[in-house]
Amino acid sequence: LMSTVTSSPSSTGFVVGHAGLYQALAMFAVAYFIIGMTVLSVCAIATNGALDAGGAYYMISRALGPEFGGSIGIMFFLANVCGSALYVLGLVEALVDSFGIPPGQKAGTGVHVLPQSYWYELLYGTVLLALCLLVCLVGASIYAKATFLIFLIVAGVLGTILVSFFATRPIGVPIRLPHFNGSETENGSFTGFSLATLRDNLGGGYGVDYTTGQMMSFSSVFAVMFNGCTGIMAGSNMSGDLKRPSYSIPRGTISAVLFTYLVYNLLAFLMCATCNRTLLQKDYGFLRDISIFPPLVTVGIYAATLSAAMSNLIGASRILYALARDDLFGRALALAKKTSASGNPVMAVILSWLVVQLVLFSGKLNTIAGVVTTFFLLVYATVNLACLALEWASAPNFRPTFRYFTWHTCLLGIAGCCVMMFLISPVSASASLGFLLVLLLALHYLSPSSTWGYISQALIFHQVRKYLLMLDVRKDHVKFWRPQMLLMVQNPRGSARLIDFVNDLKKSGLYVLGHVELQDLDMLPSDPLQSQQDSWLSLVDKLNVKAFVSLTLAPSVRHGVRQLLFTSGLGGMRPNTLVLGFYDDTAPQDGLARHPAFTSTREDVPLGFPPLRAPTTPKLLSAREYVGIVADALKMLRNVLLARQLESLDKAWELRRAASPPPSIHVWPVNLLRPDSARYADTCSLFLLQMACVLNMARAWRRARLRLFLCVEAGAMPHAHEEKLRQLLKDLRIQAQIQLVPWDTVTRLHWQTNRGPPGCPAPTGELEQEEEEEGAVNFPANATQVSDEYICAANKLVLEQSPTPAVRFLYLPRPPADTSLYPLYLHQLELLTRGLGPTVLVHGVSAVTSTQL
Repeated sequence: LMSTVTSSPSSTGFVVGHAGLYQALAMFAVAYFIIGMTVLSVCAIATNGALDAGGAYYMISRALGPEFGGSIGIMFFLANVCGSALYVLGLVEALVDSFGIPPGQKAGTGVHVLPQSYWYELLYGTVLLALCLLVCLVGASIYAKATFLIFLIVAGVLGTILVSFFATRPIGVPIRLPHFNGSETENGSFTGFSLATLRDNLGGGYGVDYTTGQMMSFSSVFAVMFNGCTGIMAGSNMSGDLKRPSYSIPRGTISAVLFTYLVYNLLAFLMCATCNRTLLQKDYGFLRDISIFPPLVTVGIYAATLSAAMSNLIGASRILYALARDDLFGRALALAKKTSASGNPVMAVILSWLVVQLVLFSGKLNTIAGVVTTFFLLVYATVNLACLALEWASAPNFRPTFRYFTWHTCLLGIAGCCVMMFLISPVSASASLGFLLVLLLALHYLSPSSTWGYISQALIFHQVRKYLLMLDVRKDHVKFWRPQMLLMVQNPRGSARLIDFVNDLKKSGLYVLGHVELQDLDMLPSDPLQSQQDSWLSLVDKLNVKAFVSLTLAPSVRHGVRQLLFTSGLGGMRPNTLVLGFYDDTAPQDGLARHPAFTSTREDVPLGFPPLRAPTTPKLLSAREYVGIVADALKMLRNVLLARQLESLDKAWELRRAASPPPSIHVWPVNLLRPDSARYADTCSLFLLQMACVLNMARAWRRARLRLFLCVEAGAMPHAHEEKLRQLLKDLRIQAQIQLVPWDTVTRLHWQTNRGPPGCPAPTGELEQEEEEEGAVNFPANATQVSDEYICAANKLVLEQSPTPAVRFLYLPRPPADTSLYPLYLHQLELLTRGLGPTVLVHGVSAVTSTQL
């Protein structure tokens, strides 16, 4: 209330003198509409929980997080510091006007005894600021008593002014105006209540401001008027010193706003009805001339200005103390944490006083006023933003007892503050926003994490839930298919590079790291996965992969993988591809400690994962169970990827080496374990092509070249097959080099072992016997038997293709229907991929490519 009442009489005369009554009332309505919207937000936040020291800073930081809180806290501190300096300089200016020795005179006469110069005025300001410091050092209690006394004085002065409009008889007021060659005199008049005077003052009549020589306009007059309305946060700044801030702040702030709004409008009407325009425009101290007791007006102005200076100083100290206590700026503000025995932050007060003293050296009243108003408006806009974010997040714990607000009022408050900032000073507004952005970035990267809770998480949750409901699986289209990966990890220490590789394969899709813990919850006192969750999340952060973590308890790995395939994801974001490491006898290596993400920081791996299994320790997963997991995934219509020797893939070396030729990705889209069905366009082959292409599209793999191998036999018109495959790649917009690979010598081994060359069917009895004995080694209807000799030859064929690729993609056959053949199936895969280096076996069950626009 104090900081708003201070300038109301004099600034109101300036406003109505230039703008007229109609425009002045419109200015008050617009200004208080903006202020009112902000007050509603302040009241909502203030009544939503316990408030501590810091006022608006505390509200914003606990709602929007440390970045916004710290940035706005610094700007709010500077705004209060500059505001305190502004009021001190204004008081000095008033004192010099009343008691200063006129320019050109060596000695004053009467009351004019104060010398005028830059250094003298700085001395006067320093003395006044020291008086404010003394009151603030004593504590909030003496400050409250002092401001209450000043409130009584100001209220008395205001009452005297209102009485003077009725009691003073019409008089003429000579006005001495400063001029470039001396001064000139004009005559203003106080007419008493006159309809003619009121009619003359209804419209606008913008003139030159006699103190600056600048031509006034609607925006410049509005800026001056609005600067006197920026004290609405004075009460909330004392939140740490109030007994019941959630009770006092809403009632005190709303009362102050309503009171000052009425005072402004009443004074505007009385001035327009009793004072001519010359008096209003040319004499900002006219109230002393028409008052029934002029000295009281002077005392009131001095007292109110001094109170506003103290209010801003103590507010700045509380904000600085709150910033220091939250450790957002580390040691830079450590000194400001110190308090007196009674809890008064004396060091924060002293530091704030020093900064105000530095601002006083500028002596530029108008410049300071523009900065103060812009900073205050930016703070008010952010308070509205905090309330808007809390309302939009719909968090159950946001239930303020003050309910007279909506998100519409918050938006209006934000828009009004931003418009006012640029209307008052476009340069100051742009500079303030730039300064805010710099502080935001600095705090985002340098400040420690907080435990206050982040509104961004609540807003993201709210929006993600809404969009997940909109992501209807019934509207999926193959054109917009993307891989959504579930990578099963037994121990991350042995899978660091595989985790990184699958991250490149996901193509902005869902990526889930799955893990099965073989324990029974019935036999445990609590869920052991809760303590492991942080380690997994830290791993994701450290490896810089965009993945979720899904852990489960199960009696077996196979049951656990089933659970994750059934339950992972939500709605349209569910894993459609299962990725497994290969099942072989290779001893696991701890690749996590050697991963660049950890070696570059020169620190030990701080993650709570157990050591890797010793080579002599039996596996937790049998070969039959492993193949069963693959079969389960295919039954659930999930695509399957088996990754072998991916831990030996040094992606940084492969993709950044300057040697020519560039790294390559070899793709074999034919079922090498099914030589009698060398098809390149079935669902699985197309899925394999898609996955290789997705890897090639990842930023880290763009230098690599796709090489597609077309296995052909003599007399099979290879060029026709090549042209057909080339057209397919063109339709799919996949850039790959096609290489013909004769494999007669390989297939001959197969036919010699089994039924002879193609075209010579085996006897019916023999065929039926093979189907009965062999079941479905590769496919349910496959009647062929693949020998180890043939598989080794196929393995050699793949291995001989040069240059050696960074990674190979091979066709993964479907597991046999007969579960007794699972070990044979796994043995065949092991022979096929032996010694090939990083290899991915792929089986796709869903259509994933499209030739449509």
